[in-house]
Amino acid sequence: MSVPNSRGNSREGAPHILDNPARASLTGPHALFAERRGRILRYPVDVSPWLALPDAPDADDWADLAALAGPGAEVPLPGYRGELPEGWELTMNIAGVQLVDEGMEAVPEPAAVRLGPSDVPEILDLVERTRPGPFLPRTIELGTYLGIRRDGKLIAMAGERLHPPGWTEISAVCTDPAYRGEGLATRLIRAVAYGIRERGETPFLHTGAENTTAIRLYESLGFRLRRRTAFIAARVPEPLGQSPAEPAEVPAL
Repeated sequence: MSVPNSRGNSREGAPHILDNPARASLTGPHALFAERRGRILRYPVDVSPWLALPDAPDADDWADLAALAGPGAEVPLPGYRGELPEGWELTMNIAGVQLVDEGMEAVPEPAAVRLGPSDVPEILDLVERTRPGPFLPRTIELGTYLGIRRDGKLIAMAGERLHPPGWTEISAVCTDPAYRGEGLATRLIRAVAYGIRERGETPFLHTGAENTTAIRLYESLGFRLRRRTAFIAARVPEPLGQSPAEPAEVPAL
C-alpha cells in the first residue's frame, strides 16, 4: 500500500490524513471534543461546525447523522465529494483550497498576546466585522490564538483549529479594516506557525478558492496548494424518512 510523503502528497491515490482532517482531529488530539453517533463524529455546536463522515459513508452513517443533527437541521459536510442520499437538500457549495506549509519562515511576534476565554466577546466582534470564517463561543479552546492590540483594542488575530496528528490548521486570520496594510496578518501567521513548528508539527490551512488575495498572501509566505476541496452543507430531511425521487449530486472539484 502506498504511503504519503512528508509534504502531504499521497502516491498512487492512497488517502492522506489531510483528506479527512476533521475525522483525524476528532479521533486524535481533539478526541476530548468528539460527539459520536455510530461512525459520525462532530465538534460541539458551540466549538466548531466541522463534523466528520467516514471516508465512504453508507446508509447507516447518513441515518446516524440525521438523528444526531435532527430533522430539518443544516449540517456542514466539508470536503465531501460523493452523492447525497435521497431527501437531503444541498444548501451550500463553495469551492475551497487546502494549503500546506512548505518552508515558511516562522518566527515569534513580540507584539502578540495570547487570547483566552475572557477575550471571546472582542474576538466575536472582530470576526463579525471581518468574516474570516466560523468562530464560535468555545472555538478558543481548540488551540492557541494570538492577537495584536492597539490602545487596548483587539485589531488582528490568528489561531489554531483542526489538529490531525502531526498537523495543525491555522485559522481565524483577520485584521480590523482600519489597520490593514500593516502586515499584521503576516506577522500573526508566522507567530502561530512558530508555535506549531515548536511542537514538531506542520501548519496547514483552508480558504475559499475565490479568495485570491488571501491565497497570494499564503503562497508568498511559503504555503503551497495541496488539494482543491469544497465547503458544502446539506439539510436533513424533515420529517425523517420522507425523500424526493432523485438524489442530489455534489459536483466534483
